[in-house]
Amino acid sequence: MRDLLAQHASVVAPLLLGGIITSDVDGRRVRVRLTEVEAYGGQGEDPGSHAFRRESPRNTTMFGPPGHAYVYFTYGMHWCLNAVAHEPDSAGAVLIRAGEVLEGVEVARQRRGAQVRDRDLARGPARLTVALGVTGELDGVSLITGRSPLRLSLPPVPAADVVTGARTGVGGAGASTPWRFHLRDEPTVSPYRPAQPRRR
Repeated sequence: MRDLLAQHASVVAPLLLGGIITSDVDGRRVRVRLTEVEAYGGQGEDPGSHAFRRESPRNTTMFGPPGHAYVYFTYGMHWCLNAVAHEPDSAGAVLIRAGEVLEGVEVARQRRGAQVRDRDLARGPARLTVALGVTGELDGVSLITGRSPLRLSLPPVPAADVVTGARTGVGGAGASTPWRFHLRDEPTVSPYRPAQPRRR
């Protein structure tokens, strides 16, 4: 799997659809089938990427070996989970945006709320990390070793019906980059939202 992830994030991203993220956090297991992802490129290449300007303490995992988790905090309240994927001597990652909870539904519901519908348990990147129990403590862990608390497995065959479009919530020069990928007619996919101007 490491070789597959050692490609540009835009190549890797659609190959992850239908794959499984398994989380073993706090002694409880949740498994999620991936239905929506977004690719983010490297330094000087992708204005929408955290790696665009330079390596920093926040994004250093994106510059590290493919196959690790890049977990970052956003909007002062949410964690987001990425799989690091890039060509040699580059940077990049695939944001895991949404999925279907296959195992640990009750665990996910305890974390997300008793009234949350099954389709909404991991529908969106912040909801997904809550359902999986992912926080910044897991930044940098391997996604491809058996002893890791967070593991990624690929689908047996590439997804056949993949929709491609602009990334959600990305503004500026990277707004129209068509690196959002999701499974067609999948109810767990999050709605598309364009970037909103920041209030000063």
